[in-house]
Amino acid sequence: MLYGLLKAVLAPILRGLFGVKVEGLENVPASGPVIIASNHQAFCDSLFIPLVVSRRVTFVAKAEYFKSWKTAWFFRAVGQIPMERSGGKASARALGEALDLLSSGGCLGIYPEGTRSPDERLHRGRTGVARLALSSGAPVVPVGIRGTRAIQPIGSRLLRPFKPVEVRFGRPLDLAARYGHRSYDPLACRQATDELMWEIRQLSGQQYVDRYASRSAQPADELESQHARGPSSGTRAVRAVEEVAPPVAPVSRLDVAIPLKAPRAAG
Repeated sequence: MLYGLLKAVLAPILRGLFGVKVEGLENVPASGPVIIASNHQAFCDSLFIPLVVSRRVTFVAKAEYFKSWKTAWFFRAVGQIPMERSGGKASARALGEALDLLSSGGCLGIYPEGTRSPDERLHRGRTGVARLALSSGAPVVPVGIRGTRAIQPIGSRLLRPFKPVEVRFGRPLDLAARYGHRSYDPLACRQATDELMWEIRQLSGQQYVDRYASRSAQPADELESQHARGPSSGTRAVRAVEEVAPPVAPVSRLDVAIPLKAPRAAG
């Protein structure tokens, strides 16, 4: 209820202060599970995307926002899902909540880069989005948002008015149909993620850089490189355990490995 009230109050204010242009909104399904995956230039991205989408959008947000009194009330009020940046079981729990939301037909908003870009480029996506799509069978709508960096530069808490914002929605990607039969293959998750990031780049017009948006992502880089090369002698024991039960790896943010369910059959 509070989500609808806040949106009703903020929508006319934001539209009055900023020139908001929207393209491709018809690509967002009116009902049923869907993942909205966007580039991330500023905190206010999480204001403008729900502003233009008629459905309720539940975002996965970093847990720090829920620990500060300045922001906690807002994120709890709109029902956002806290994501621990340390990864491991805490991150797996958040992605489990995201799966529950999709299973109930909800609309999930998520940033594949895992954090705001430190510059104006689009950075390598984390595979958590693909894992959610392959597990739930939900389509993924790529989004390119422009102008929010100028409205809210890094370090700024205030929004600079009278600047344009453009939100472009691409056609839904059925990643589960293409990669669902390889849902436990980390290379399939990587390929699906790269396909999604290509679409986001086409919509946002950003330059792409093939590395994560923060140095804290190095363990995840190394993990994916190991998957690509095959198991080394140092990982054979871990791999033997993974064959028995899906791992919950202590990696950072959205590259956490979660138990994947088979995609639900259509109809």
